[in-house]
Amino acid sequence: MTTTHEGKLELLTDKNSVLVLVDYQSAMFKGVASGDKTIIKNAAVCAAKAAGILGIPVVLSAINPEKLGKFIPEITQLFPGQEAFARKIPSFDAFEDEKTWNAFKKTGRKKLVVSGLWTSMCFAYTALHALKEGYEVYGLMDAAGDSTADAHQFGIERMLQAGVVPITLESLVSEWMHDWANPKAGELVKEVYTRYGAMIGME
Repeated sequence: MTTTHEGKLELLTDKNSVLVLVDYQSAMFKGVASGDKTIIKNAAVCAAKAAGILGIPVVLSAINPEKLGKFIPEITQLFPGQEAFARKIPSFDAFEDEKTWNAFKKTGRKKLVVSGLWTSMCFAYTALHALKEGYEVYGLMDAAGDSTADAHQFGIERMLQAGVVPITLESLVSEWMHDWANPKAGELVKEVYTRYGAMIGME
């Protein structure tokens, strides 16, 4: 039987992982002051784009969209016809919502890549929930933000202490892609790598 440590040594692939994005909504972005909002949004959008290109399941969850705004269209438009689950209970933990949790469980995958707004609340609580249920959790840290730099920092530290594996956008996409022989490599360069950061600055 694979131990938790051994599981984390196994690389993320398009066959073993799922991406869960939580509360990327207009009002939530307004309260972000821990970092550059454009960079944070781009990281979330690029992660969603990469998942779509590689056929990795994506689950979207929103809190109180009537007041806080719908899940941002830059992401929802990538998955036409897919529901961004409006949580039925006003929980900071997205997995306390039955539809969100069931959509994640239905994938049958043990590796969860998760990020959201805000880091110390909805992102952290959702990640901790999955850890408690025995999943291997990877936190996409550069796609997250919070109301203050301290809230973001200590939200991350709390997750790390609990066992969340930190990862960043370009590292995540490269791990999913695995190597340049991947038939989707060209599309990932065009639609993801050149849209974020400066690791690959070619058009």
